[in-house]
Amino acid sequence: LNAAPGRAPRQQVRFLPAPAPGGGGAVELVAARVPVLADHPLVRGPRFRKLKIGAGHRLDVKASGVFVLGIGHGNKLLTDLYNCHLTKVYTVGGLFGKATDDFSDTGNLVEKTTFDHITREKLERILAVIQGTNQKALLMYSNIDMKTQEAYELAVKGLIRPMGKSPPIITAVRCLQFALPEFQLEIHCLHETQQYLRKTVHEIGLELKSSAVCTQVRRIRDGVFTVDDALPRTQWNLQCIQEAIRNCQLKVETELEKTL
Repeated sequence: LNAAPGRAPRQQVRFLPAPAPGGGGAVELVAARVPVLADHPLVRGPRFRKLKIGAGHRLDVKASGVFVLGIGHGNKLLTDLYNCHLTKVYTVGGLFGKATDDFSDTGNLVEKTTFDHITREKLERILAVIQGTNQKALLMYSNIDMKTQEAYELAVKGLIRPMGKSPPIITAVRCLQFALPEFQLEIHCLHETQQYLRKTVHEIGLELKSSAVCTQVRRIRDGVFTVDDALPRTQWNLQCIQEAIRNCQLKVETELEKTL
């Protein structure tokens, strides 16, 4: 950052002594624009000495996807976005037929079960029950009277959400792929952890009178940020990071204005 072209020093108006037009050694004060020396790189030194970098919603070591970082002033924006309680979206892979101690396919095997009786229709029926149960929890923790005009206006804007601490809530879930023994879900949720999503896959297996482990947890959206906004490891350089910040600035400001 310090090697990049810096902005020109700020200018200020100063009244400086100058020879009067009549001569004779008379002096008068003339307004002039001069640089602010306190802002000049030769006086101030390097502009960037210490950058504070903050992390948004964390990802554990077995998960992948969108991970938001804040730089400088972006740390306050991260806090503001956290207070918006925005929905996060995951694609979660599952595998029927076995159970492990940590609900992932890399854990220690606990049991094996049959899965031939499972159909996509049965899976989607369980997902509908999960979504219905969580919708009731969402309304309960949002502390809004659903018979009021305020509730109607918030529902139209899609802003019904818990604005305080609550247990993990799944706001929507659907099956993306189904090919026994594998399946893939898209889960919209609030206040979750990746381990909670793995446990959800395990519980789906139990509800279908079988067992299941989670093979993948990938976050594809975190609030206003999507996979398209994310930078792969090969683009972790100053130019790409600056461009990503500029591209996301309007989306962040719009969401904060709408929600807060």
